[in-house]
Amino acid sequence: YDDNAAEIFGIEKGQITIMIHSGSRGFGYQICDEYSKGMGSALTKYNISVPDRQLACAPVKSPEGQAYIGAMKCAANYAWNNRQCLMHLVREVFEKVFRKSFKDLGMDLIYDVAHNIAKFEKYNIDGKEKLLCVHRKGATRAFPPGHPDLPEKYKPIGQPVIIPGDMGRASFLLVGTQKAEETFFSTCHGAGRLMSRKGAIAACRGRSISRELAEKGIVVMAAGRGTLAEEAPEAYKNVNDVVHVVHEAGISKRVARMRPLAVIKG
Repeated sequence: YDDNAAEIFGIEKGQITIMIHSGSRGFGYQICDEYSKGMGSALTKYNISVPDRQLACAPVKSPEGQAYIGAMKCAANYAWNNRQCLMHLVREVFEKVFRKSFKDLGMDLIYDVAHNIAKFEKYNIDGKEKLLCVHRKGATRAFPPGHPDLPEKYKPIGQPVIIPGDMGRASFLLVGTQKAEETFFSTCHGAGRLMSRKGAIAACRGRSISRELAEKGIVVMAAGRGTLAEEAPEAYKNVNDVVHVVHEAGISKRVARMRPLAVIKG
């Protein structure tokens, strides 16, 4: 879709790319669980009313708010290290098989980004610059060309945007745009589910997802059959349609489409 951006990314047609999707896992869950309980007791203290206790919160500048933000940053650092470790293991496998260093194989990181996090960023609101807390849940940051927080390499084209699809269709690389300021420089982080995990398992009962994918030329490995059913292609929206909407809306611009050859589900 965009040869110039693809060249800056370091990718070309027919190239093998590897996408890693993981986060803070149990550590992040524990932080969420413990701090949600703590904020539940803070509702009365700050006279906050919520329709559901799972929406418990506290003012950002309060001791409770600041403590949570610190813990959230710890989870983000853990998640980043998790992905770095996975990338290192992938590189080791390729080095062993091809008997070349990952550098000689051209296995450079294009980008790493979080998709469940709050960030403090400056925006122009009604003609005034304000510092906002932008909460991206199931969304990723998508800064435009020239943004000061981008590395020099990506300032001419904008922030890389990674939109994974499902095991049977495709995934995409895009770049951020200036128009995305309307969404606080945010875009979707994936196709999104059509079915719950339980619903997907029920819908796939009696089927062999691995065989169906093999017939499409896709090799798959998973911890168990239930994991494959949860992640069945039809459990997700069609990523081609989702990316088309994002591109046409102007909040991210398509660069490259990648089709699956092999999938590992942990």
